[in-house]
Amino acid sequence: MPKGSLKQFLLDHNKKQSSLFISPDAALQRRLYRAKFPTEIAALKCMDGRLNLPLMTNTPPGIILPFRNIGGIFDVGWPFFGSLLIDFANYAVRKGRHGLIFVTYHWSKGDMHRGCKGFKYETDAARVYTKELRKEIEDVFGAGRSVIYPIQVGVETDEDALVLHGNDGEILDLATASLKTEEDILKAIERLFPDMPDRIRKDLVPLLIGNIAHISYIRSSGRPLEEAQHKEQILAIGRGFDWLHLPNKALIVGPYSYDLEKPISTAARLLQGNLAEGRIPKNEGLVLLASASFRDEAGPERIWAAKKAQSLAKLALKVIRQDVPELEDEFDVLVGTMNLNTRLFTPIEQ
Repeated sequence: MPKGSLKQFLLDHNKKQSSLFISPDAALQRRLYRAKFPTEIAALKCMDGRLNLPLMTNTPPGIILPFRNIGGIFDVGWPFFGSLLIDFANYAVRKGRHGLIFVTYHWSKGDMHRGCKGFKYETDAARVYTKELRKEIEDVFGAGRSVIYPIQVGVETDEDALVLHGNDGEILDLATASLKTEEDILKAIERLFPDMPDRIRKDLVPLLIGNIAHISYIRSSGRPLEEAQHKEQILAIGRGFDWLHLPNKALIVGPYSYDLEKPISTAARLLQGNLAEGRIPKNEGLVLLASASFRDEAGPERIWAAKKAQSLAKLALKVIRQDVPELEDEFDVLVGTMNLNTRLFTPIEQ
């Protein structure tokens, strides 16, 4: 693709994904899935483009609510992030549902430098951090975990395998576990999380079944290890990116922390490395994609979303100019809003 075509590719891809999302088949599939497995699911994860949990678990788009930040580093005291977690919990309760929160970290078993740069490739540090983050979430929603249940989950990106950390330190690695039946999986979950409500336990099963199937697919397809390296071409900032549904294409920076400049700079440097090391075609360039989501077309929400997206784009461009100025001319800029009801991204004229 020549430079500029990546931007058009994203717009075309979004239209296709939006059409699929609102199609009768997809809409009914989501409703059926929620009827069968009603637990609300959220995932805290790194901005890394390889961490595509719907793909890794064979889960329909729109089921797992993503929160992304560098390294999967979050602070429940951040006002915006904390309010979103509270909204997640309140929504689940209003619907008469439980909530499951994946607190994730990631690494590569084959090469530490394919791991998480946010933790300087120190997987042990990431494990310690996410264990503590899980506890912080429990402090907010209750140590009894009777409604909102956070679990610590590792993601091994060479095979896209999930590793679940139990309450007492036991680990279930889906890349090596011998789980032949749904009953085997249920028993494993019960062993790891003996106090987990039955409803959440049952609704976790299809995600693990999906991941086991995905691992098998990765192995049988002979995916080259270079595909497990960073190959992102997009720096995405904001919210409303689950329509991308493209593994290893975008580094996604969520608008949660007090210091957004650090993750933007880190993401830009990763893209710079991808270009310098030839992992992505230089002639295609890069895209800065800024987005904010809204649900109501009428009223101020959509207009506010546009203002947020524009503000995030300005911040990202400022950071790129000051930290990696040689990349500025490599970026095409795409700013817009995403309708949560349709997943349609609407560009804003700059």
